Order: sequence, then structure tokens, then C-alpha cells
Amino acid sequence: MNAESETDRDARKPPAGVAVVVIGYDDAAHVTDAVRSALAQGPAVREVVAVDDCSTDGSAGLLDRLAASEPRLRVIRRRANSGGCGTPRNTGLDAVTSPYVMFLDSDDVLPPGAVAALLEAAEGAHAEVAGGLCVRRELPSGREVPWEPRLYALHAVVPRPARRPRLVHDTLCVNKLYRTGFLRAHGIRFPEGRFPYEDVVFTARVLAAAPRIALVPDRVYVWHVRRSAGRLSISLDRSGVENWRARTEACRQAYEVLLGAGQKELARAVRAKFLDHDLRMYVRELGLRDAAYRRAWWELTRAHLAEYDADDWARNPAAPGRLVGRVVLASPEPCDLPRLRELAARPARLCPPYARAADGTPVWSDALPVSLEPLRARPVRALPLAVDAELRPCARGTRLRLRLRLRLRLHELYGRVAQAGPESVEAEWLHRDDGGVVVRDTAVPLAPCPSGSEPAGTAGSEAVALAQGPEPAGRAGSRAVALARGAEPAGAVALGPCARGAEPAGTAGSVRGGAWSAEVAVDLAALSALGAGTWDLRLRIRFRDGVSRDVSAHALRGAGLLRRSAVPSVRHGVVLVQPYATHSGALALRVAPGVRGVLSVARARLRRLLH
Repeated sequence: MNAESETDRDARKPPAGVAVVVIGYDDAAHVTDAVRSALAQGPAVREVVAVDDCSTDGSAGLLDRLAASEPRLRVIRRRANSGGCGTPRNTGLDAVTSPYVMFLDSDDVLPPGAVAALLEAAEGAHAEVAGGLCVRRELPSGREVPWEPRLYALHAVVPRPARRPRLVHDTLCVNKLYRTGFLRAHGIRFPEGRFPYEDVVFTARVLAAAPRIALVPDRVYVWHVRRSAGRLSISLDRSGVENWRARTEACRQAYEVLLGAGQKELARAVRAKFLDHDLRMYVRELGLRDAAYRRAWWELTRAHLAEYDADDWARNPAAPGRLVGRVVLASPEPCDLPRLRELAARPARLCPPYARAADGTPVWSDALPVSLEPLRARPVRALPLAVDAELRPCARGTRLRLRLRLRLRLHELYGRVAQAGPESVEAEWLHRDDGGVVVRDTAVPLAPCPSGSEPAGTAGSEAVALAQGPEPAGRAGSRAVALARGAEPAGAVALGPCARGAEPAGTAGSVRGGAWSAEVAVDLAALSALGAGTWDLRLRIRFRDGVSRDVSAHALRGAGLLRRSAVPSVRHGVVLVQPYATHSGALALRVAPGVRGVLSVARARLRRLLH
């Protein structure tokens, strides 16, 4: 009786209903892993359609051999290479017979349970589309960064996309499940041929059809990022200006698709996303390009931004991307690239000089008087505060206690900082690969820089003692730096006000309206205990009313700064230390302890020379 009941229940279960379309071209090293990850999803996957885009490396043969032992796998060989991702996806979409369809690239994988989670969400909510969390996995380090985590923080059902404009920020097609009949009924397909960023247009076409969307917090897609690959993916290969041309064209088409469908708010959101994401990302990299690229990029960007209307610029006018866009639009030639790079950083930093028009209105510069008036109304927790940072050897460090001296300088921003009353700053170093916090300080006072000539750190300045704190749980060998007022223990560093006219080396221009300074010690023993790695500096500035602002710090350049040094160590023999500025100008620190660390640095330099 029990056996019969179980059989009856099994008979009533809905059949598996998802097709996974896997596309690939000359990716024999990875395509079978992608296909196997789809097949491993279990009964939720009815079929896997692998579309080989006329590969020349034996990929199709590998797929054929896999299909011989797997009845759910069907291989389609295209006779000519399409030059893009859209055409093979359309080929697969035409071939599927299942009620639902997903897309998978040959160099990525589906994590266990991904398809089942999306299918359950779609059927439970009667949704045409279900989406989940995608993570970007950096290889070979394995570091994972979630893609649009805010959108997928909780289970949710969105009756119409217009109710959640943030959906336009997730332009990926691969972390979603689609009802096949919905796509076919609305004629939703990918752009054909060589069309980079085809998923941007595809996503706009999906949203324009106003589907019911289910969102889940489950990890449903692993996007592998191989920056050292011989052939970079489209999203990573940004060295040529044609990549930027393709991106702007995709964003333009997405806007037109949504506007044509009457989705005006979503169309506006597409333009806002371009300013906040796409524009800022490429501006951060402009300094890496040659003059010809910069001129071509600038011309393309100005032409694209010229299509924006007053409403596009009026929404959140103090947002960093909008400020960057207005500066680019106002100047016929590339200008102020280092300063624009800092403003495009995350978090944004508006570095000095801070110019004003004749009537006192804040402007970008005397030469380019783009109004910065919206900054006066922006909450202090969202201001693009600029903090200069420099690292120098600490005179009080010993062979037993390796230290660097971190000097910080917070700039005034048109009176907003003084109005908010900065009181303290907390610093933490985050491991680039796992995000672990190693060095953390608490409530380091920010001292105003006086108008007198007293040099930094002289007698009479307020001292803040640093005491070695307890080791954080779960971080063997790491340490937190705790700070407390009072008597100065061995190895502590005193803080003092910086003098007006004695700005740290590398500060550009005059500081109008004041500044605040602090100084802390970085314990290299704590950083090096975790082996070779890169550490990003993050700061939290606290104000009088309890509000705080998280910022990164501008890396100052000058004599003795950003220089690699070898520090003696009893434990490791030697520790190589390299402060450096990231692409966005932020201060970061590479640490390589011991002989193994030295060899890893040498190997990395050799790889760069060979490539």
C-alpha cells in the first residue's frame, strides 16, 4: 500500500521542464565542465542543447562524445562562426522543446540546485521570468564578488518591472529562467551576428514585455573571470575603443526598446544606470589608454550624452556619474582625467581644488565652471569626500613589531564637512581575495589643521595611543589595532594637527576651506601573518550627529611614497611591502613575506614581462 501511494505521488509530480542552452566557440578546455554542471542539476533539467559556433579546436567532438552517453544532451554544430553570442543562443532557443529555458556560457558553470530554485520560484509565483544571484569568480584566486546583490537579497515577486527600476542594472541573461512560450509569443530574441553586449538589448526586450518576475537569493550562476586568458571575454576586453562604441550602442538600443514599449521610467533608469555604472567604470581606466583612444572615447561619449534630456540630468543631480557626465559633455577635449578618475571611483572622491564662481557657486574648476551646486543638498553620508593617504616607515617599528605609519588628511568640501563636524576615522585593511579585515582601529580622532605654523606631531598636539588589541575570532595570526586615549605604550604613534601650508607631499592644488588629519600605525606583522596578498584600505569617517561615511583614500605620490621596500622580520626573514595606487587612484598595499613571498613577486614580474 505504501509503495502504491509513493508511485501515485511520483506520477502526479510535474515533469522536468527546463532546457539549458550552452553556447561555445573554441573553448575545449571548459565547455564540457559547463555542460556537466547543467546535466548535474538533476530532473529539473529536461534537455541540454549545446550549440557549437563552428569551433576549430575540437570542442564539437568533445560534446559529441559526451552526448553519446547522455540522452538529455543534444549538440548543434553551426556551419559558420557568427562572431558573437546572440546567434548561437537564438539557434538553441529555436531548438528547445521544454516549457522553460536558461542560458549558459561555455566557460561558466551552474552551481548545484540552481535550476530547481529558479523553477520552483517561477512556478510558485506563476512568473514568466525568475532570476537569482550571480557571482563573479576571479580565477585562479577564487575570489567571488556577487553581481547586483541588493536585487537578490530576499525572495520577492515583482508583478511588473516598472515597480522595480533597479532590474535594469542586472543586464545578464544567464542568471535567469524564462518561460519559453513567453519569449516566443513576444518575439524576444538576441541581436544577431557580432553584437557585443547582446544581453543588454535582450534584457530590455524582456522587460519591455512586462513579465511577472520572481527573484530568489540563491546562487544560480558562477561567472568565471579569467583575466590572464589568451582570449579575453567581451566584457573584459576593453582595450579598444570599439568595445566602448558597442557598449554605448547597446545602451542606446535598450533605451529605445523600453521607451517604444511605453516603459518610460525603465528607459530613464537605463540612462541612469549608464552614468552610474558604465561611464564610471571606463573613466577609471582612461588613464591606462593612449591619447588617440582618449580622444575617440571622449568624442563617442559626448555624442551619446548629448542625447540625454533635462529630466535625465535632473534626477539625483549630485550623483558622481552625473557629475562626471556633465564635465565630459562640457569639455570638447579630454581634460582633468586624474580628478575624473577619483570621482568615478567607488566610493567617489572629489579631490581639490574646490573652485567657486564669482557668485560663490561651487564649480568644477575655474577653467570649466560646471556647477556643483547639487552637492550642497546631498546628505553627508553620500558626499564624495576626499581623503589623502600616505604610507611611510614607522620610526618606532622594531624587528619584532613591523609597522608603517599611515597619515590621513580629510579635505573640506564647500563647507559641508565643517558643518557636519568630523570627529573620528576608523581604518581597516581588507584582503583583496577574501575580504577579511586584518587591521582595524576604533575612533581615531580627526584633528583640525590650524592656520598657524605648528608642524604635524609637535609637542602640545593631542596624543592618541595605539594598543595591541585581541585577535579577531577565526583569523589565526591576524590582529586588530585598538586605539585609546591615555598613556602611550611602546610602539604607539601620536596624532597631531597638520599645519596650513604644510600639506602632505603630492597634494594637488590649494586646500580651500580647511582640512582634518589623523595618523595611525599599520602592523605589518598582522598582515604578513596571512601570507602574500593585496590589501585595500577602507575608512569610516564619523560625524558629530553619529552619521558616518565610508570612503577609500587617495594615494599620494611623491618622494619616498609608493615605493617597494624590504622590511627585516624575525619570523619571515624579510617582508616585501609595496604601497600602490589602484586604477581608481585608491591606496592599496601588497605584502609578500619570506622567501616564498619574494619568489612570488619575482614570478609575477616575469609573467608581466613575458606578456
